Amino acid sequence: MARSTPADLAVEGPLALTERHKGAVRLTACNPDAVALGLGIGMTLADARARVPDLAAVEGDPAADMSWLERIADACDRFTPSVMTEPPDGLALDITGCAHLFGGEYGLLAEVEARMRRWTGHLRHALADTPEGARALARFQTAPSSSEAAALRRLPVAALELDDEADRALRRAGLKTVGDLADRPAEPLAARFGTELPDRLARLLGRSGSVITPRRAPPALLFERRFAEPIARADDAVAVIGELAAQASITMEEQRKGGRRFVARLFRSDGHVVDLAVECGGPLRDSARIMRLFTERVAALADPIDPGFGFDMIRLAVPRIEPLAAAQLQLEGGLDHADEAIGELVDRLSMRAGPRRIRRFVARDTHIPEQAVLALPAIEAPPPAAWTTPDPAEPPHRPIHLFDPPQPVEVIAELPDGPPRRFRWRRNLHEISRFEGPERIAAEWWRRAPGDPGLTRDYYRVEDVRGRRFWLFRHGLYDEKPAPRWYVHGLFA
Repeated sequence: MARSTPADLAVEGPLALTERHKGAVRLTACNPDAVALGLGIGMTLADARARVPDLAAVEGDPAADMSWLERIADACDRFTPSVMTEPPDGLALDITGCAHLFGGEYGLLAEVEARMRRWTGHLRHALADTPEGARALARFQTAPSSSEAAALRRLPVAALELDDEADRALRRAGLKTVGDLADRPAEPLAARFGTELPDRLARLLGRSGSVITPRRAPPALLFERRFAEPIARADDAVAVIGELAAQASITMEEQRKGGRRFVARLFRSDGHVVDLAVECGGPLRDSARIMRLFTERVAALADPIDPGFGFDMIRLAVPRIEPLAAAQLQLEGGLDHADEAIGELVDRLSMRAGPRRIRRFVARDTHIPEQAVLALPAIEAPPPAAWTTPDPAEPPHRPIHLFDPPQPVEVIAELPDGPPRRFRWRRNLHEISRFEGPERIAAEWWRRAPGDPGLTRDYYRVEDVRGRRFWLFRHGLYDEKPAPRWYVHGLFA
């Protein structure tokens, strides 16, 4: 395929895209008119202009080309969920099990041609048993053939896409077509032209298995609805998403599973695709809750959904599912809805404010205080584990508020490792009336970065004469550094 010609250039006549490479401006793409005049990729612009003075040359934009290719790949998702990009100008579609929806393979090809007219004026396509075979036929086949095997054998050795040295060696040896190599033993070919040649030849001819790598992983569940007449109202499209969510709910209930992520794709008749994705903090299969999340997602859009000329296909994918057992009844009857209500609130707030705004604390297996918990997005955090319940008769071991980073203080303490007696913090002097400690915390030597001395910390819980309670620590022992510093790390209630 070829990107559309810029509007400010004449469509008629030779056209080439250029890129500066090693100090020279070279051609990176040529239209059919330029190729017919003998121009090719890799030729310098000066040589090309010497041959074709009226050549129209435009500086290439690889980023725009890739964006254009990704948009076409999105549009091709309507044919099959398995689409692979082959930069800079190719796509590979695995249509296994999909062709019957379009009346067979040739019906699918006709649909692809009709849909691609708005994207490009130059389209080449082919069908084959392997991605390599289809790519080679699309790029190098000169005329259609009723036999795939015969067409592959007629292709030039350039279809193997070997390096220039191997390609020249094959031509000098008189091996100019794939058919010249097809019946030869693999060992002599590998010994003379490299081990890559037999492997590429086998995949091209379908003698060894080959599959594409889809740009999106196949979802666990997929539901879609096609329309003979496109839907022209966004509200009707959202209602169809609700019908697909109900269908997904039934399927997940049969499998005793729930979805953690739901993705709706709305395909417009002009090729544009609208993506709507929602996530939840736990497995979910209630269609009403799923639709509430989609409603929140649509309401949070910066730009409203534009139906354009209408949506002719709507798809709902569930990429991630997890086991979801039936709800447990309480002894006195009924269900405990507390956890469900909290989960629903977290999901709705995350959709409304953004998934990174609502966070949940998750415990980590470490004794370093500032690393003991992580604040992760609530919808991505693992199920909360049971926190240790402190004894109400005992004072808390950790403060409610931690400073990040700890704040330095001036401390008067007994040497070498005695408790603090008074300290100055934020220009205020605090006389300590009671203390408890030390609690010695050593550095994690197995995670220590090179050059980090890994100083020991001695923590004290202290209370001043006014009843204010602090968490102080001395960073380092006197045998580790000559003058250890003191810090206040947190405040108790």
